[in-house]
Order: sequence, then C-alpha cells, then structure tokens
Amino acid sequence: MRKVRWTLGGAALALTLTAACASASREEDAPPPVDVQALDPRDVVKGAIVVDFKDGTTKAEFDAWEVDWGVDLELNSVESASEALTVAVGVDDVDGVLARIRQHPDVEAAEPLMEVRASFTPNDPQFAKQWNLRMIDMPKAWERNRGKGVVVAVLDTGIAYEDHDDFKQVPDLKGVKFVKGYDFVNDDEHANDDHGHGTHVAGTIAQATNNGEGVAGVAFDATLMPVKVLNHFGGGNTADIADAIRFAADNGADVINMSLGGGAYSQVMASAVEYARKKGVTVVAAAGNGGRPKVEFPAAYPGAVAVSAVGPEGTLAPYSSYGKEVDIAAPGGDKRQGDAGGILQNTIDPRDPARSVYASYQGTSMATPHVAAVAAMLYAAGAKGPDEVEKALYAGAKKTADQAWNEQYGHGLLNAEASLAALGGGSAQWPPLYWALALLALVLLTLRGRARPGYLNVLVRPAFLIPLLLSTVGAFFLRGWFGGAEGAAGDVVQTASLPIPDWERIIFGRGRTVNPLFYSALIPLLLSLPAIKWRGLRSAMGGLALGFAGFLAYTAWAGAPALAWLPFAFLAKPWLGFNTVICLVIARAMLQKEDA
Repeated sequence: MRKVRWTLGGAALALTLTAACASASREEDAPPPVDVQALDPRDVVKGAIVVDFKDGTTKAEFDAWEVDWGVDLELNSVESASEALTVAVGVDDVDGVLARIRQHPDVEAAEPLMEVRASFTPNDPQFAKQWNLRMIDMPKAWERNRGKGVVVAVLDTGIAYEDHDDFKQVPDLKGVKFVKGYDFVNDDEHANDDHGHGTHVAGTIAQATNNGEGVAGVAFDATLMPVKVLNHFGGGNTADIADAIRFAADNGADVINMSLGGGAYSQVMASAVEYARKKGVTVVAAAGNGGRPKVEFPAAYPGAVAVSAVGPEGTLAPYSSYGKEVDIAAPGGDKRQGDAGGILQNTIDPRDPARSVYASYQGTSMATPHVAAVAAMLYAAGAKGPDEVEKALYAGAKKTADQAWNEQYGHGLLNAEASLAALGGGSAQWPPLYWALALLALVLLTLRGRARPGYLNVLVRPAFLIPLLLSTVGAFFLRGWFGGAEGAAGDVVQTASLPIPDWERIIFGRGRTVNPLFYSALIPLLLSLPAIKWRGLRSAMGGLALGFAGFLAYTAWAGAPALAWLPFAFLAKPWLGFNTVICLVIARAMLQKEDA
C-alpha cells in the first residue's frame, strides 16, 4: 500500500487516505503482465501481440510510437478505433517487445495474443453422471487427442459389438471401430459378450461419444479388438489368456487391457506379457479387488502397468488391492454412495445378452480401461512405445501427499490432459543438463585459480562434453533417426537414447521402481578409478560425474522416482542427494588441473 503523508489535516487527510487505499487496492488486485514463456504453447498465437491504448489514442500516435518498439500495430477491427485496440503479428521477441510497450503511459494493457477454444463437452445425455471422466481431465484432453488410429485389445468376457445369432450390439457402441478378434473360450471368431463385464470395460475405453446417446468413452476414436478369454461366469484360465495376449500383440494391438486377475504366478502368462511388451505393446491390468496389500497377477508381472482404483473423492477405494507393484491409480468407483458413485457405461443385461442396459459398476476392472484408453491417446499423439507411454502416464499423474510413488496410488492419480502435455515425443528432457551446468559452475568456483581449468575450456572439450550429455539427456536424437529399428539394433537405439542412469530399464527390465545402483555415484566412482593413473581419462570422467550429479539432483528435486530396496519411500531423496554430493566430489577431483 502506498504511504500517506500525515502532514495533511482533517477532511483532506481522510479523502487522501481513502483515495490512496483505493488506488493501492486496484494495483494489488490487478493481475501481473502475461509472460508468454509461462503459457501453454497451445494457448498462444505465435509471434502475435495485442495492445490496448487509452481511449482516444489515435492511429497517428501509435504509428509514431511503434517505430521505437519495432512492431507494426494495426487496429483490430473497424470497431476498434475509439478504444484503440491493436494487434501486431510477426513479432520475433514477444516478451522483449511487450516489456518496452508496457512502459508507455498511454498503454492500458499489452500481452501475447491468445487463442481461445471451446472446451469439448459431448452431447451424450448422461455425460453429467460420469464424474470419472472429469476427474481425469478428459474435456481438456479431448481437445488434444481422441485416440484415432490406435488399436486397444480388450481381453475380457467379450464385447457386445455385433449382431450375431442371439447377440446384439449395444446401441452406444454403434459407430465404434472394431478389428477382428477371437473367442478363446469357444474357439471361434465371434468374441461376443455373454456376461456384461467386457462390454462395460470396452465402453470406458471407446464408447461412442458425442452421438446424442447414453454416455461417453475416454479414447472414443480408438479401435477396439474384442478378445474373449472369460466365460459367462467371468472365469478363465492362464493358457487362454496367455494365448490371447500373444494373439493381440501379433495382430496389431497397441494396447492390451486386462481387467481380470487372480491365481498364482504363471510363467506362461509372464512370458506372454514380456512377449507383448517386446513387440511394443503397452499391457495394462487391474491390481485386484481384494482390498489388501497384494497385487494380483497379471498386473504383478514385470512389464504390465498395474492399476489401483479410487472413488469419487480421489481416495483409494476400500476394495482396491495395492502394493509394491502398483504403477498408477484411476477412477474405479465406490458404490457405498449408491449407483452415482460407480462407473456408468452401456453394457448388456447378463440375464439376456440381447438386452442393452446402462449399468454402474465398481472395481479395479473399471479403473484399468481409463489407463488403457489414455495410453491409446498417447500412442495417437506420437509415443513410440511402452517406455514413452508409461513415462508420460506417470509424469502426468497427480501426486498424492507430495510423494513420487507409494503402494496405494503408484505414481499418482491418472490425468489424461497432463499426461498428453508431458509426452516428449522422443525429445530430450533438458532440465538434468541445466542442473549439471549449474553444478559445474559451482565446482569451478570452489577450485583455486591455478587449479581451475576454466569455464569455457571445459565445455568445448568433446571428451568432457559427450559424457556430460550422455548422462543427462542421452543420445535422444537416435530415436528420430533410427526409431524404426528392430531386434538388437532397436535395443541399442533405445538404450543409447536414454540418459545413462536410465539404462537400467534395458538391463534389468522396466519395473515399478528403479535400480538405486544406477541412480547413484557408483558408475562414476568405478569408472574414475583408472583415471587416477591415466590422467588422459580425467576430462571424460569429470563430464560423466557432473552429468550424474545433474541427473540425480534434478531427480531429487522433481520428486521421482521410487527406488528399489529402500525400506521407506521417503529415503529416496536423501539417497539421491547424498550421491549427488559424491558425484560432485569426483568431478572436482577429475577437473582439477595437474599443476595446481
């Protein structure tokens, strides 16, 4: 608030104080100028600004001022003359130009020109009852992507997708795209639903949407592959399911949804999940409905994305299983609040497969297709494989209790919009490199003048720079050049394109937690030992150690990931911080000049 001179008296003082308070209030309440760097790129018209002058400002006046600003301002429309609302396009340095313009006393507002879009709200009459879709931010996500061209295999009780014999397609699947599936229970090509569970699951993934009927689906432009592995009682066996996983992977599925679970470990099923993943298929499975700290198979197999369930309040549902294998949580419903607390979709009446109903179900079975559908949207948005899909899923997930990972929610609660925004499309994640460069400056500042190799001298040495890049951003460009490689060549490309600490994904396989030996100073420490004798290695080892320090520091700051073997999740950040310090000590020793 502005200071008021107390030398004034009486009524003049009161009036002055009131005016000052009102003025200060207006200034404090006014939003800060919009910075284009802080905006979502989708919201900004590139290289364009809007400037609102004080009413009465003439075109001749702002034409004179724009020469100093380096822009060409034009009235927005013929109606803009009186209020002097102008726009400029082709602006190279938007923030710099705006900073200059805002200093002029006749400018009321100057900001980036932004695009406004209508949020997609489907006209399905019961969409308002689908709290689950709002929970995962689907209206915004639909503006980005709707899963077009991606095939999701639904391994379940079948889908009411066709009119065949006594089976009828449910009306809210009319218009949905299907590819050929298979019925492993009855050994025929008509994977029709005689239970209701599979159709309900399929509806969450890709129910016909904006069709003026019923409810909406998540990835409603995706293509469904009906694969029946469960009979009309809801039961099946490991042989059929393993066979079905391979069938889906071999016949074009990008995502496999398994809202099923139970039984003991099966090497046959574990191998099938591994087979699908190696073929580039994302496998999503339900954690189970036991309400206990034990994730059921197949969700517990390495390579599967295990999904726990939350109710309308966003807290773990009482029936949901949980444990160290859980990857992510999604809406599964909680019908203790009645049908309104469940997941609503169109399915069949189990007593009459020809009859369509809108039913409210609950379970991790209902949570799983939300994740599978968002995975389909990520593929449609350009994700190259399961690793990229999972990275985006987990990066976009809403964290619980500020934890990177826990046994109830995995990496957090699914958020479709945030995951699509997080999808890097194979590009580098630059923050670890920025951290490494900042830490390099710190290391050099701690060295005495004669021992210091020099800021620029270090960075221009390939022997230093290449290990620094490989350990912070990886050879990310390889995916763009050789992303289609398969077999051993594909494995090499996938490994080299990751930062060195993340090579553990390839060596040990993708797990829920990462190997703490890779997320540590161990690799720089071991590789720096030969440099004690062979001084020519020191520059490279300094770059490697600095890169690891930047990667670990950023990982600790970002709150991820969860580390294996640690008894408590909160120990992850101290572990990462301690190893960052060790890496800095190694880097300092390696970079110190010999003649110091």
